[in-house]
Amino acid sequence: MSRFSVVSSGEPSPEETAGPALLAALLRRAAGGDEAAFAELYDEVSPRLYGLVRRVVRDPAQSEEVAQEVFLEIWRHSARFDPARGSALSWMMTIAHRRAVDRVRSAEAARGRDDSYGAATHDVSHDSTAEAVVQRLDAERVHRALDTLTEAQRGALELAYLSGYTHTEVATLLDLPLGTAKTRIRDGLIRLRDTLGVTS
Repeated sequence: MSRFSVVSSGEPSPEETAGPALLAALLRRAAGGDEAAFAELYDEVSPRLYGLVRRVVRDPAQSEEVAQEVFLEIWRHSARFDPARGSALSWMMTIAHRRAVDRVRSAEAARGRDDSYGAATHDVSHDSTAEAVVQRLDAERVHRALDTLTEAQRGALELAYLSGYTHTEVATLLDLPLGTAKTRIRDGLIRLRDTLGVTS
């Protein structure tokens, strides 16, 4: 049985929650190639990271795959962690959320290709074709707009609006004060609105 499969939720018990200083120190040691530090880091944060991935991806087997990809990315890029830009947990949760969303989008794209192939043999009216084009263009505009956000803003917005977390839950997941989480979400929404040219 996978180590991930025994975790049923993203809420850690008090003993599972490591302090920010410890996590940052473990990441620094992992960046230097310290495998023991990385193993300790894994033990400290895997319940929370897997819980987040599972909530987004839902499928247990795919969630385990994504969680493994997340830890591989953390190991490979641990030197990129900058404590001046946020906590170690926030950095890792952002990676986990991005990977989980990518997996969901990939699965949706695959289903879309299957649906398109199945519908290719049917006559499609001009109106429904035009509607599909408009929807795709709108989605592309939104994705381009999301790319203009800072990583911190995008991570908070995706948790709040793509994954359905409350502002309090976003703050907890990203290890931020509630006010900071709300500010990131608000600023991200303002920037999206301006990029998309939406008027109040």
